[in-house]
Amino acid sequence: MEGILDAIRSFLDGLTTIQWAPLGLAVFCHLGRVVARTRAWRNVVAAAYPDERVRYRDVFGSYSAGIGANALLPGRGGDLLRLYLIKHRVEGSTYPTLGATLLADTLFDAVVGSILLSIALATGVLPGLDVLPSLPGVDWLWFFRNPTEGLLILAVVAAAAVLLAVVLAAHRVRQFWARVRQGLAILRDPRRYLRTVVPWQALDWTFRAGSIFFFLQAFGLPESVRNIFAVQVTQALSTLLPLTPAGIGTEQALLVFIFAGEASTSDVLSFSVGVKIVIVIVNVALGALATFAMIRRFRWRQAVSEDAAEVK
Repeated sequence: MEGILDAIRSFLDGLTTIQWAPLGLAVFCHLGRVVARTRAWRNVVAAAYPDERVRYRDVFGSYSAGIGANALLPGRGGDLLRLYLIKHRVEGSTYPTLGATLLADTLFDAVVGSILLSIALATGVLPGLDVLPSLPGVDWLWFFRNPTEGLLILAVVAAAAVLLAVVLAAHRVRQFWARVRQGLAILRDPRRYLRTVVPWQALDWTFRAGSIFFFLQAFGLPESVRNIFAVQVTQALSTLLPLTPAGIGTEQALLVFIFAGEASTSDVLSFSVGVKIVIVIVNVALGALATFAMIRRFRWRQAVSEDAAEVK
């Protein structure tokens, strides 16, 4: 917490040096990411429900509401809101199927992220395992420093998840897994997946790089290809297990290591917290607008009745 407060102070001290035009372009690229991301997810959901009307505005609204909540809540709790809203916008949809669409939607990210992480570790962009445990502020390093307790917690969480799944689906296991397979329908049609999902997700990664370039420029840090690549990897790692909102502690620790010798610690902390603050403000504002637009005509009694009927 002390490191985060120091970063906020560094950001406030450097407000007068921020270049606002690049900052605006960075926000524009971030919004472009949201559009590309929601286009990809919409096509995944449409493949799972080919006979239903899947409107892009409903997918965009649900996704935006989710990222708005994720900006404030640790552990990606906003994904639950995202599923809840889209479930009541697609006729006949179920949570197991929609949950599976999230898995299909992240396949490309997992592949690209793994490749980038491997390159970063191999080239020394990221600290190795001999250095990583000594970095302060990395959220998920607690599990490395306390392996016994970490494994115990993971075992309890996994057991609870399995028990909940058994309780909810014991009397209709086949139906449950059929719904899960339905959510992965896009993966059984590789041509459609490559044509309707991959291009949008590739555009998402392109917007990510553009956003980082302009953020680096806005905060006066070197916007080299190496630094853009490094920041992109740290952002992905910071959301791997975000025990703090937006994974800010993890990203700060990694960025200070990466920019050692290129920028002062105060400048790096100002950049880190500044980017987070801007993205959080944008995501929360977008999420609030999307949530309001989607629930203002929401039929709560009907929604609760549908969910109760699905659990039975």
